[in-house]
Amino acid sequence: MLAILFAHAVAALLAPSLVRVMGRNAFLPLALVPLGSLGWVIAHWGTEQRVQIPWATSLSMDIDLRFDTLASIMCLLVLGIGSLILLYCSRYFEDDEPRLGLFAAEMVAFAGVMFGLVVSDNMLLLYIFWELTTVLSFLLVGHYAERASSRRAATQALLVTTAGGLAMLVGIIILGQMVGSYNLSAVVEAAPHGWLAGVAIVLVLIGALSKSAVVPLHFWLPGAMAAPTPVSGYLHAAAMVKAGIYLVARLAPGFADSAAWRPIVIGLGLASMILAGWRAFRAFDLKLILAFGTVSQLGFLTALVGIGSREAALAGLTMVIAHAMFKACLFMVVGIIDHSTGTRDIRKLAHLGKATPVLAGIAILAAASMAGLPPLIGFVAKEAALEGALVADVLPEWARVATTAGIVVGSILTLAYSIRFIWGAFGRKQLKRPSPAVQNVHAPGWLLMSAPTALAAAGLAAGFGASWIDRLVTPYADTLPSGLSKPYHLALWHGLTLPLGLTAVVIAGGTALFLAHRTIARLKFEHPPLGNADRMYDATLRGMDLLSLRLTAFLQRGSLPLTQATILVTLTLLPTVLMFVFGLGTMPETRLWDTPWELAVGVIVAGAAITATVLRNRLGGVLVVGVTGYGLGLLFAMHGAPDLALTQFLVETVTLVMFVLVLRRLPPESDPATDAKSRLPRALLGIAVGLVVTGIGAYAVAARSADPISLLLPDAAYNMGDGKNVVNVLLVDIRAWDTLGEISVLLVAATGVASLVFRTRRFGTAPRVSDAPAAQLDAASANNDTTWLLGGDLIDPRYRSLVLEVTTRLVFPTMMVLSVYFYFSGHNAPGGGFAGGLVAGLALVLRYLAGGRYELGEAVPIDAGKILGLGLTLAAGTALVSVLLGAPALSSATLQFTLPVLGDIKIVTALFFDLGVYLIVVGLILDVLRSLGARLDAEVVGAKR
Repeated sequence: MLAILFAHAVAALLAPSLVRVMGRNAFLPLALVPLGSLGWVIAHWGTEQRVQIPWATSLSMDIDLRFDTLASIMCLLVLGIGSLILLYCSRYFEDDEPRLGLFAAEMVAFAGVMFGLVVSDNMLLLYIFWELTTVLSFLLVGHYAERASSRRAATQALLVTTAGGLAMLVGIIILGQMVGSYNLSAVVEAAPHGWLAGVAIVLVLIGALSKSAVVPLHFWLPGAMAAPTPVSGYLHAAAMVKAGIYLVARLAPGFADSAAWRPIVIGLGLASMILAGWRAFRAFDLKLILAFGTVSQLGFLTALVGIGSREAALAGLTMVIAHAMFKACLFMVVGIIDHSTGTRDIRKLAHLGKATPVLAGIAILAAASMAGLPPLIGFVAKEAALEGALVADVLPEWARVATTAGIVVGSILTLAYSIRFIWGAFGRKQLKRPSPAVQNVHAPGWLLMSAPTALAAAGLAAGFGASWIDRLVTPYADTLPSGLSKPYHLALWHGLTLPLGLTAVVIAGGTALFLAHRTIARLKFEHPPLGNADRMYDATLRGMDLLSLRLTAFLQRGSLPLTQATILVTLTLLPTVLMFVFGLGTMPETRLWDTPWELAVGVIVAGAAITATVLRNRLGGVLVVGVTGYGLGLLFAMHGAPDLALTQFLVETVTLVMFVLVLRRLPPESDPATDAKSRLPRALLGIAVGLVVTGIGAYAVAARSADPISLLLPDAAYNMGDGKNVVNVLLVDIRAWDTLGEISVLLVAATGVASLVFRTRRFGTAPRVSDAPAAQLDAASANNDTTWLLGGDLIDPRYRSLVLEVTTRLVFPTMMVLSVYFYFSGHNAPGGGFAGGLVAGLALVLRYLAGGRYELGEAVPIDAGKILGLGLTLAAGTALVSVLLGAPALSSATLQFTLPVLGDIKIVTALFFDLGVYLIVVGLILDVLRSLGARLDAEVVGAKR
C-alpha cells in the first residue's frame, strides 16, 4: 500500500515534465500507474492487509493502513476508473492546452490521495487525505482560472467541503478520546454511546454529507461542472464524492443504531434523491442534468448504506459500483459531444444519434443502467435497494413504507431525466434535418471512445454477472444484521416479486413524466420549493463579510493602544470570571520575599513602573521600563537561573536599542491632553493585569498534586541530551520543535519590520564606506586624525564621539569572542546559540552607534536575509538529517574523539541546530539595524539635502 502511494507521488512529480516532452500522450504512461496499482488490489482481493508504522504515537498519529472488502471495492473504482479517465484525457485535451502538465499531476495525485483515504485506518490520517482531496479538487475545478465561473466554483467547493471537514475533525477527536484509539476499526468495534457520542457522530456525518453533496450541502457540485469534463467524470462521479458514502458505510456497522443516525442519513438522502432528481429533469445543459442526477444518486446511496441492514448495504455497494460506471461513462460522453458539436445545450442538438450511432449506443447503455432498466447492473442494484427497504426490520413499519415510497418517487424522476438526457442529446426533436451544431460534427477517435465504451460494456456485463458482483460485496454486507431468514443475493431475476412490481411502476411513471415534460415546462416552476441553495450560500458569504467588517471596524480602528487594551482587558476579565465561577481551588501559600535583596530589587522595579506611568518623555519612559526588565533578570539570578538571567539582560538591552532607534523618528514627548485622559486607566489596567497574572501563577502552583516534571529534567538533559545546562538542552533537543517554530517567527518578524521600512524596494546590505558620496569621502581623506573606525570618518563631527569609537575598537573583538564562547559552552554552562547571537548582535549595535550606517556595512558586508536563510536552513536541515538517519526529527547524536593538546572532545549534533539559532538572532538584529537604523539614516540625510 505504501508502494502505491509512493508510485502516485512520483508520477505526480514527473507528470509536468512528461507532458512537456510528450504532450497529451503523456497521459498514456501516467494511466499505467493506477492500472498497475489496480493489479495489486486484484491480487490481494479477499484478504485483509495491514500496515502499521509508529510515528507520533503520543499524538495518535501512527500510520495505520487497512485493506479489506470495503476498501477493495472503493480502490477498484478509484484506480480502475482513474486509469480510464487518464486514457480519455490523452485525446480529450489538445497539446496546447494551458497548464496541462499541472492538470496531469493533480489528477494522478488525486488518485493516490483517494487510495490513501480509503485504506487509512487511523482517523487522523484519513482526515489528512480527506483534506488533500479537497485541496486537489479546488485546483482541478479551478483549472480554467481565467474564467470567473471556474474560480467561483472552485472556491465554493473548497469552502463547503473544508467547513464540513473541520466539523468532522471535531467529531473524530471526540470519538477517539472516548474509545481511547483513533483507529477506525477499533472505534466501530467499540462504538461509544451517550449524548456526547451522538454529537460526535452528527459532526462526522456533516463532513461526510458535505463531501458527498447531500442536501442541504449539495449546491457546490452542480457549480463544479465548470471543471474540465475528465474532472467531472472522475472526482464527481467515481472518486471524491464517494468519500462521504465510504465513510457512512464504514461507520454504519457500529453507529447505525445511534439516535441521530437514521433520521439524518435516510431523511436527507431521500430528500436529495427527490429534489435533485427534479432539478435534473428540468435542466437543459447535458452536464447539469448529470450533475443534479449525481446529487440525486448520491442521496440514494447515502440512504442505502446508512439504513444499517445487510440487504440495504448489499444494494448500496452494488449501486456504488453501478453509479461509478454509468455516471463516469455519461460524463465522458458529454465531453465528446461538447468537443464534437461545441455545445451541451439539448435545445441546440438534433439528429446527433444518426450522426454518431456508436456514441448514442454507448450513452443508451449507460443511461439505461442509470434508470435501472434490465439487464444492466443498475437494474440489479435498484431491485436490491427496493428489497432492502421493504425488509429492513431495523426500521419501524412506517419508516420502511416511507423509505420505499421515497426510493420509488426518486427512481421515477431518475428514469424521466435519463430518457430526457438521451432524447435531448441524440433525438430528432421533430426536426427534419440536423441542427446547426450537429451539421458539422466530426466523429470522435477510437482512443477517445475506448474509455466510455469499456464502462458501458462493463455495466452490461456486470448485470449478467450479478452473482460475481454478489461475491464481491457480500463480505461487507454480512457485517450488518439481516431482516431475512434466508440471505438475499444479487441476481437479474428473482421471480414475480413486489420489487419487480415497483419497478414496473417506476418505468410507467418515469415514462409518463417524460412524455409530460412539455406540459410541465409550460407550468414554469421558477422558484424551487425549498429556496435556492446557491443564493443562500451567497447570502451567507455576504453576511459573514458584513459581520467581519463590522467587527473589524469595532476592534481594529488603527489605534495600537486600543488594540492592546482590548487584549489586556480580555486577559484580565476572562480568567478572573472563570476562576470565580468554577472555584478558586487550593489557596496558595505565599511569602513576600526570601532575602532582603529581593525586596530591594522589587522596590526598584515597582518604582520604575510607577515612574513610567507619569513620564511624558518617551525616551525616559523607555529607560525606566528597561529598569523593570533588568530587575527581573536580577530576580532570575537570585533564584538560581543564571541562563535565564543572562538571556533577560541581553534581550532587554537589544530591546532598548530598538526603542531608541524608533524614537528618533517620533516627537520627544507624548501629547499632554491625551496623556492626562489615559494615564489613570492605563495604570489601573496595568495593575489589574499584574494581579491577575500573579494570581493565576500562584493558584496554578498551589493546584499541583504531583511532583513537578522539572525534577526529572536535569537527569534527562544529561542522559538524553548529553548536556548539563537544562535550559539549553530543552531548547535544542528535548523541545527543539518549539524552538524551530520560534526562530521561524523571529525570521518572519525580521522580514515584517524590513518590509514596513522598505516600502518601495528591499535593500540588501548596509552601505559600505566605498558607497558614500564623493564629497564625504574627500572630506574624510583630508582628515589627518587617527582612524579608529572606517565609518567614523564619515560622521558629522558634531555627532562623533572619539571615546565611543576607541571603546568600540577595543571591545568589539572581545564581545565577538564572548559570543562564540557562549555558543560553544551553552550546552553545559550558561549561554547557548540564543545568548551568543544576542551578544554578537549587541557588538554590531555598538559598531553602528559608534560608526554609523557605513560602519555597519563594513562590519557585516552580507545581506541579513542570507544570514537568516542560512540559519533557518541549518536548523531545519538538522531535523531532516535526523529523519534520514532513521532517528526522530531533531534528535541529537554525540560524537566523541581525542585531539592532540585539546584532549577528549565531545560534540553533540544539537550544536549545529544551535548554530542556526545563533545565525538567526544575528540576522534579526542586523536586519533591524539595517532597516530602523541605516535605512532611516539615509532618509534623514536625503531629506536634509
